[in-house]
Amino acid sequence: MSIFGSLAAWRARPIPDQGPARARKKDFRAHPLGPLSDEALMDLGELGIAGENYYWSAHNPPYWRRIEGATPKLLARVVVAAKLVKINRRLAEAGLELFVFDAWRPRAVQAYFHDVWMPAEIKKRAPHLSGDALTREVERYWAAPSGSEARPAPHATGAACDLSIRWKDGELLWMGSIFDDVTELAHRDRFEHANADMCFSDEEARANRRLLHWAMHEQGFEGHPDEWWHFSYGDQLWAALSGAPAAIYGLAKETN
Repeated sequence: MSIFGSLAAWRARPIPDQGPARARKKDFRAHPLGPLSDEALMDLGELGIAGENYYWSAHNPPYWRRIEGATPKLLARVVVAAKLVKINRRLAEAGLELFVFDAWRPRAVQAYFHDVWMPAEIKKRAPHLSGDALTREVERYWAAPSGSEARPAPHATGAACDLSIRWKDGELLWMGSIFDDVTELAHRDRFEHANADMCFSDEEARANRRLLHWAMHEQGFEGHPDEWWHFSYGDQLWAALSGAPAAIYGLAKETN
C-alpha cells in the first residue's frame, strides 16, 4: 500500500483545466459582498497549524529580506482556521501537515509588491510593457491594495491563505516551483499537460499539487488558477470562482 494511504487517490486525480477559472477571476472584485460576517481573526499557530510568515522572514527567495510592514503572525478568520484544522486531520493520516506562508496581509505589504516590486520585475523581462498593459500583467498575481470596503484585496479579508504541505515537522513536498514564483510555472494546472519532456520532478510536482488542491477543495476552498499555493474561502475571489452569490468576508483588521 502507498505511504500516502487513502490520500493517494488525490495525488492521482487531475486538477481541472484552469481556463474557465481564469475567466471567472477577471474583475472578481466587482462580485457582490454580504451580508458580511464579523468574525474575528485567529492566530493559526495557536491552533497547531505550522507556518512562518514569508514576508517577515529573511529566508524568502526571491526577496531574501524582510518586507517592510510585514507581520510575524499568521492570522485568518475563525471559520477559515477551523477548516485548515480539519484538513490537517486528513493529512495526518499520511504523516503530513499544512505549512502556511501567509494569511491576513497588511496593506503596506500588498502595496509594496503591487506598486513597486512586481512592476520592476516585469519591466526587466518585458521592457515594452507600460501603462494598463503593465498593470494587467502585475494583477495576474498581485491584487491592487485597497481600503475600499467594496473591493478589498483577498488577503486583506483574512479569508485567503498561501500554503503548501510538508511531512509533519519536516520537509516540504515538492511543488515544482518556489512559493511566489510569479510566472507560468506557478500555474495550478502547469503539470497537467503531460508531454514527452515530463521528468520525475515534474511528475512529483503534479501529484503533490493535486494532493494540495483536493485536500483544500474538500473543505470548500477555491484555488487561484495562476498560483498553486493560494486558496480562499469566503472572499470575493472565492465567490467568483465557486459561483456563490456573494462574498462572506470583507476587510478585516488585526486585533491584539
